[in-house]
This record gives sequence, structure tokens and C-alpha cells, in this order.
Amino acid sequence: MGIEQLLDKASSYMKEQDLKRIRDAYDYAEEAHRGQTRKSGEPYILHPVAVAEILAGMQMDVATVEAALLHDVVEDTKVTLDDLQHRFGATLAGPVDGLT
Repeated sequence: MGIEQLLDKASSYMKEQDLKRIRDAYDYAEEAHRGQTRKSGEPYILHPVAVAEILAGMQMDVATVEAALLHDVVEDTKVTLDDLQHRFGATLAGPVDGLT
């Protein structure tokens, strides 16, 4: 399971511009979580990608999938909610804050 699999699943119902937003959120989350691992030793980013893939399988909108990718960034990295708001806007930062 990875970003390509997520994008493939999302491409069945999303437009190209939405897929670019998902890729952007993934890149941001992957960079923020880089070096973090789960107890299993797997890269931490696999968890947010798995959540996003479940939501894409339910054909949720792009903002919901983005929020899934970013949902642990504020809680588990040095990224602040203000950082997210500046980068992605209040419309996405709000749901991420609620999930965190």
C-alpha cells in the first residue's frame, strides 16, 4: 500500500487536479513523518496512507482524503496547525485539527 495505489483508487472518481492535491498532501506528510517508524518498524506514513485509501475506497471528497493524509502531522511532528493553515488553507486545517 502506498501513494501510487491510493492515487490509482482515487483516479476512478476524482479529477486530475484533485489527484495533484492528494499527491501534495502526501508529499507534505511524508516529509513531516520522515524518519518516524511504527512499533513494527514500518515507516509511519503507511498509517495515514492506509486511512486515506479506505476513504478513497468510499469515494470521499478530495479534502477528506487530504485530511486523512495529514491527520497525524500536527500531533506527531513539529508541524503546527498554523503551518498547515498557511500551506493548505483553513478549509483543510479545520478538519485536521478536529481529527487531531
